[in-house]
Amino acid sequence: MTDKNKKNTALIIYIILFYAVWTLYTFYADGPVGDSIKNAAVEQIVKEGIIKNLVWTLPAMLLVHHFSSDVYIKLKEMFCTKVRWLRYLPVFILFTAYVLGSEYLSTGKIEINKDFGAASIVIVLFVGITEEMVFRGWLLNATVKEEKQWLPIAVNAVLFTLIHFPIWIVEGTLTANITSFGFLFIAMLSVIFSITFLKSRSIVVPVLLHMYWDLLAFMFI
Repeated sequence: MTDKNKKNTALIIYIILFYAVWTLYTFYADGPVGDSIKNAAVEQIVKEGIIKNLVWTLPAMLLVHHFSSDVYIKLKEMFCTKVRWLRYLPVFILFTAYVLGSEYLSTGKIEINKDFGAASIVIVLFVGITEEMVFRGWLLNATVKEEKQWLPIAVNAVLFTLIHFPIWIVEGTLTANITSFGFLFIAMLSVIFSITFLKSRSIVVPVLLHMYWDLLAFMFI
């Protein structure tokens, strides 16, 4: 079996196991884990900082390292590439304008949510790392080539959107997110994160963009 075939086989097995494990965890373990921890910030440290990094980040990094000869951007490069941050400043500005503008148009004011606190900050710090390492650092990185990048980006957006379905089901918001086309916004964010990853060749760019978006969302939406 060639290295490419081994990588493709690993991708298929990974996707099946990853979605199965995370769906089962979301349905049956996430609630009990949260109920067993009384402090909200500590709860998120356990869920996002420990469990999610073990299930998401670590396996993705190991796979990128293992298939280093057949990924678009090698593990060391994606962490060490020097970034020209001014190129991505418009994206940060766009995120800010969208969130604050939408909040002002819908409520007539801009104020920080009352429930924004330490737990929210912990989520912001870890979600960007875990989700970007899986979806951009591994899944996109292992499927994209120099030419015809839009198909892998589109498939990645679908996969990124689908991983939100289990939590939407648990929260009872799946129908609302579908009927309001909220799922399309998740897909659009995925495309932005994917493009910035490929253009910068650095996982740090989509990670910080993801963190910044989540920060704005927790603070104002």
